[in-house]
Parts: sequence; C-alpha cells; structure tokens
Amino acid sequence: MGIGLTEEHRALAASVHGFAERNITARNMDHEPFRAALAAQGLLGLHLPEEHGGQGGGLLELAVALEALGEHLAPGSHLPTVLASAIIARARPASAPGLLRSLADGTMTAAVALPGGVRAALAERITTDRALIALGSSDAGLFVLPLPDGRWAALDRSGCQAEDASGVDLSRRLVAVTARAVPEERVLAGVTSDLVADLAAVLLGAEACGVAAWAVATAAAHAKVREQFGRPIGQFQGVKHRCATMLVTLEQARAAVWDAARALDAGRPGDEAALAVGTAGVLAADAAVRCTADAIQVLGGIGYTFEHDAHLYYRRALSLRALSGDPGEWAERVARLAARGVRRPMEPDLPEEAAALREEIRAEAASLAAEEPLTRLARFASEGWIMPHLPRPWGRGASPLEQVVIHQEFGELQRPNLGIAAWAVPSIVRYGTQEQRERFLPRTFTGEIVWCQLFSEPGAGSDLASLSTKAVRVEGGWSLSGQKIWTSLAQWAHWAICLARTDPDAPKHEGITYFLIDMSSPGVTVRPLKEINGDEIFNEVFLDDVFVPDEMVVGQVDQGWRVARDTLSHERVALGDTWGPGSQHTDMVRLIDDLGGPGTLRPAALEESGRLWARGQALSALGLRITLSQLSGAGPGTASSVRKLLGMRHSQAVSEFCWSLAPASPYWNRMILTTRAFTIGGGTTEVQLNIIAERALGLPRDP
Repeated sequence: MGIGLTEEHRALAASVHGFAERNITARNMDHEPFRAALAAQGLLGLHLPEEHGGQGGGLLELAVALEALGEHLAPGSHLPTVLASAIIARARPASAPGLLRSLADGTMTAAVALPGGVRAALAERITTDRALIALGSSDAGLFVLPLPDGRWAALDRSGCQAEDASGVDLSRRLVAVTARAVPEERVLAGVTSDLVADLAAVLLGAEACGVAAWAVATAAAHAKVREQFGRPIGQFQGVKHRCATMLVTLEQARAAVWDAARALDAGRPGDEAALAVGTAGVLAADAAVRCTADAIQVLGGIGYTFEHDAHLYYRRALSLRALSGDPGEWAERVARLAARGVRRPMEPDLPEEAAALREEIRAEAASLAAEEPLTRLARFASEGWIMPHLPRPWGRGASPLEQVVIHQEFGELQRPNLGIAAWAVPSIVRYGTQEQRERFLPRTFTGEIVWCQLFSEPGAGSDLASLSTKAVRVEGGWSLSGQKIWTSLAQWAHWAICLARTDPDAPKHEGITYFLIDMSSPGVTVRPLKEINGDEIFNEVFLDDVFVPDEMVVGQVDQGWRVARDTLSHERVALGDTWGPGSQHTDMVRLIDDLGGPGTLRPAALEESGRLWARGQALSALGLRITLSQLSGAGPGTASSVRKLLGMRHSQAVSEFCWSLAPASPYWNRMILTTRAFTIGGGTTEVQLNIIAERALGLPRDP
C-alpha cells in the first residue's frame, strides 16, 4: 500500500508516477523544465484552495504526490516550495493570495529554514555566524524564516542575503540565508516553530516513504536475478529477511505519515495532532535511511559506486533525516504527550450509508443489552453476532462496513471470545457437512464446546506439512496415531481439529486429511507443559489408535491441507488483532507515572519510551489502514502478516523496556517472560518474514 488508500489517491499516485517517468530526464539541482511541468500538472498547488490557484486538496493529497515523486528522486525546489505555501496558507497574511498563487503556478520558488532540522555540519560553508540553513536555493524568490523574536516571516529575495551551501544530497540545494529587512506585512501571524516543524515532518516524511519504497523495490528486484552459489540470492534467508524487514519498516512509516496528514487536515485538537505528527517524526525519515542502507547491502559492491543510483537515494534519505529534526527529540515529544494522557483514537471515517446501518445496529445492541446474560448469549449465537462476517445462519453475511459498525456499537456488550474456535469455525462453515455445522457451531458459539488445535508435531512446527501423525482406514472410520505438541488449552478442550496423513505415498502437501476429534475418546492422552512464566497453556497430546468416525472428516479425504490453510489464515489474523500493544501501552504510561513521571527518567529512557509509543501508534494506524482497505473492497494481502510481525516484536520491546525500569515488579517479571512466546505462536517471526518476502515482494521460495 502507498500512503494513499482511496481509489482517488491511488489514481493520483499512478498519475504522478507516470508524470515523473516522462519528465525527470536529469537529476541536476536546477531542473527548470521539470518545475514548470509540475506547475502545469497542478502538483505545486494540490493542497491549496482553488481561489489561490490550488486544487482544493489537503496535506494528505500532497503527501501522496510527494511519496511518488520521492520514489523517482525528483530534483529541485518543489519540496521547499510546497512546504512554504503550506505554511503561508495557515497564516493568511495580507500578501498571501499573491504569494500562494505564484508558488502554485511555479513562477516563484521558495526556501524554508527548518527549526532544529539542519545542522551546520550539513553545509560546507556558511557566510556568517547568524546565517540560517534553509532547504532551497539562493535564487529562490521567497524565503520563509524565523525571526529573533520567535515570529516567522515570508521574505522576498531582495530582503535577504543568501548563499548556496553544499550538502550531502547532490540533487537538492541548501542555502545559508540572513534576513536584512522584515516588512511587517510579511510577518506570518500565528506561525510558530512547532507548526513549521510539524508540516515539515509530514511532507518530508512523505518523500522519505517514496525514497524507502524505491529502496525496497530495487533490493527485491536485484535479489530475484542476482545469482550466487547457483541460485538467486533472494532464496537465501538472510537476504530474503532483510528485504522483508525493509518492507515492514516502510509500511510502518507510511501508516505514521498517513495518520499525521489526516490529523492536520482534520484540524484535530492540538495535542492529538502533535502526537500523530511526532509519531511520523520518529519513524519516517529513519525508515528512508534504514531502507536505503539495506538496499546498498543487498546490491553489494555495485551499490557502493557512482555507477548505481543507490547512493543518490541514500544521500536524499540522510538529508531528509537531518532536515526533519532529530527523531530522539520527536520521541521525547511523544513520550511527554502520552504521559499527559493525550491519545489518538483510530476510528474509520465511514460513508454516508453507514448512518442508517448504525441506527439499526444500535437498536439491536440496545435490545441485547437489556437481556439477562444467558438470554443475551443465546441471542448472540442464534442471530449471528459473534462472527458476523460468516454467512447466515452462522453469521450475518456482514459486509466489511457492517462489521466495522457492529464492532463500534457492540463495544460494551462483551461478546464471547471463542479462542481457538475462532480459527476452527470458519473452516467448518466452509468445508464441513451440514450435519457437522448443526452439531458443533451453535454450542461452540455459546461456549458449551471448547476447541483445541492438533496441528504442530515435534518434527513439524512451522513446516506443518511434514507432519507424521497417521490415519489408517478402519471399519466405519479412521484410526489415528501420533504425537502433537504446543496444543493450547488441550486439557480443557472438548473437541479438536486435527491433521493426519492418510496417504503416506502422496506428495508432501497432499494425502493429509482434516479431522474433528472428541478429546474424551479412548487413546487420547494430554500432558501439560509448564511454560517459562509458570503457566500451563501448552500441552503434548498423544494419539494411540484413536477412532474417528467417517462423519468427523472435514472436506475431502487427502485434501485436508486446503482446509488447514483456511484455518491458518484465520489464526494469523486473529493473533495479530489480539496480541496488539494497546493495554501494554497504558501499563507503560502507568508505570512511568508511578515512578514519578517522565521527568524522573534518564534521557535515554525517556526517548525510548517515546519511540515505543510511536511504534505502537503507527501499529494502530496500520490496523486502521487494513480496515479501510477492506471497506474499499481490497483484501488485506500481506498487511496482516506485517501487522502481526510488528505487533509481536513491539509487545516484547515494551515488556523489556518496562522490566528494565522496574525489575522488581511481579507484573513486568511475568510479562517479559510471557511475551517471548509472541514471536513463536501462530507463525514465527521467520515464517512471517518469508510470507512477506515471497508474497509481497515476489522473492523466490526455498527449493
């Protein structure tokens, strides 16, 4: 997914990509024809009102375009020009109409000094000690600068002393500038350094996402064709996982920039928008640096030469990182806002047709809330509210939009958590017989039947298709023998979904059948396993000539792998949703408060707490983006794997950090042990990275 999710945004991105391919013929700094073409396409005024020569869009539309231009390493002054117009549009001085129109039509370029962004080390020379380093060229027509009294102004070139300053980016200039005269009418009332920094974080962050996207695509393309040791290097897990991690980093940054642009466009309360922008400041520019550095690593020697464009993108990423401000300072902002109780709710903007649907569902929720608990549970089950996406009568055949509204309106009703059954039920609905559905589903929904999953074996964990549990045909059914392991809740389960090999001579992924096993059957032995946190959730399960009747086969004999893949897809989505960092974030803030507040933390700990909160905020934004993609009719693709991977790692990181602050805390002693399982269960980190690399990036599978 790019930054834009809607059909209109995707079309805009595609249009800008096509435009860039046609018009970027050189990457020199003074590419005047390119700037003129940008203006002719309306790309310099996407975010400006139509009365000022703009297109009437917002920062989100501008971010979509900047991401696409960043992927092509667009040269020149377009970024400081659109940043300057975004700043001026929020100040509206008397001179704004003329300035905005000139910036939008390309007759004027701009340079912008970024507060705390550019360090003198970026420039090789500065004319005076009082000069400011700005993004832009010395021949810009307009300079947006801070004044000594804290105000900001938009000054003509004639009112400034400016000299080009060399930086690390070879395709974009920096300028050392000093204000000589400041007409009062050019002072930008209401513009603060924080506002300029926020706008810069979003717009530079959008371009950084484009730079990172180029790096991901280039590394993956190279890994597909570059051969060593007789095979493409993309088959080697080290390279494959590096490329997948690059994509994960990019998607996290995209989610952060997307949400920050939305927050500023919507005029959200100051602190809420500040939290969203701070998250983008922590993640976006760093993502570009990390991805371009990793691309050079994947490219190898050629990536370290001027022969390849990789160094140009790496230079751009480094420049954006310096211009955007220190991510550590952004992290401190996030930490302090979170400690003050500032939150950024993640709720989708729903279409107009949701209003009537909401009234109907709200009435149903009120009716259910008035029932006695057992009656309410029975209605949950019989009316399809527990898994509403399932077809009737087991669900409600709910569209993605209806599912979102149900989730919102049923929040206080505490629908039952089906646990393992949430993975088994959809497979029974899709592949089971009518008799199986009628026998198991109603009682599963009411909690009368608890399920476990007999899939993993001592020799078949992530490589599940290597299972060796055998099923032999006997009169009236099958006799199953083998050992299963890592079976959650087996000691309490009434029934199990089980995979066993029914044709030992068939290829690896064939000859497997999907069974339903009564856990009270003779020959079933359950032995709990004590985990490192002291719990006994996992179990070993031994099957010794366990009889399973023919009517307990789900789907066709020898075709169980197809059913199992359906189950595993529900497992991965469910784990990504339920093991998120939300409650742990609250616990982290509470811990910091108990320790005396952010002011008591060492600077490194304060920064780390902000980074953790920012990653969790981006994770929530990524979840919302997945929901919105489904609402638009697109599937989640590999995004659920990306989100699960980020969520599992993040939960571990939060636990490790909080334990380091309070190593004597019984709660955090337990959590640091408990979360070790998060990157193993439901598809290990390594399996998730393989899925992302192979399905999203098209890297070759291991032979």
